[in-house]
Amino acid sequence: MIPRILAIAGSDSGGGAGIQADIKTITMLGGHAMTAITAITAQNSLGVQSVFAIPIEEIAAQVRAVSDDLGVDAVKIGMLATGEIVLAVRDMLRATNVPIVVDPVMVATSGAALNAEGTAAAMPALFEIATLITPNMPELAVLSGLPVEDEAGMAKAGQALAARHRCAILAKGGHMAGAEVVDLLIEADGAITRWSGSKIETRHSHGTGCTLSSAIATGLGAGRPLIDAVAAARDYVRAALLAAPGLGAGHGPMGHGLGRAYFPHPA
Repeated sequence: MIPRILAIAGSDSGGGAGIQADIKTITMLGGHAMTAITAITAQNSLGVQSVFAIPIEEIAAQVRAVSDDLGVDAVKIGMLATGEIVLAVRDMLRATNVPIVVDPVMVATSGAALNAEGTAAAMPALFEIATLITPNMPELAVLSGLPVEDEAGMAKAGQALAARHRCAILAKGGHMAGAEVVDLLIEADGAITRWSGSKIETRHSHGTGCTLSSAIATGLGAGRPLIDAVAAARDYVRAALLAAPGLGAGHGPMGHGLGRAYFPHPA
């Protein structure tokens, strides 16, 4: 059966991140994408102009609608906008017995804040039901309370966070100085799997975190082991970065479609 992936996140009007990136990624990797939209943002490659949080009862209605009828094999959680939504989503999913990947979105690639004050403080409640959390270096520093400036700092902070919440952490090293990108998967028992690769220099990197977390959720929903799901997701993100169409004057979208697909015109 095709893996059924529920993405709970905000809508990006520019199509580079959020629900739009989730749908593209899940579809490209062979899953069926379903959504529960938590916020509507007006944004483009230059930044976020406005954020409108969806009422909690409407978010819950979306989750129930797809869960009750279509079923869910894995969940990806992105932008939640407010602390109240964080806690509500935790309660919605508390009894869910499928992998849950949490991308603790704090700011957009442009640097604009996406969440109301107090959202970050509520996030640990959500981590208690997570299978995997995917923070970048600044997010890892905030969530762990430890300095994260290099690979050693990533490992120490990731292990502390994994032990605290009894789940796996994917510490993303895209903010690391130098020509190499290092990502560390730290499992609940402290075991570390390391990936590295050359840094892809591009300003068209909007939505990398959303894409990576959705790709991992799709792999997990298909029954792949965590390490394999992360490895495949990293490969997809790198391919999408290289295929970026070059849209926008700022931080443009990635090339989720990896180029163009041409279909014969129907007779």
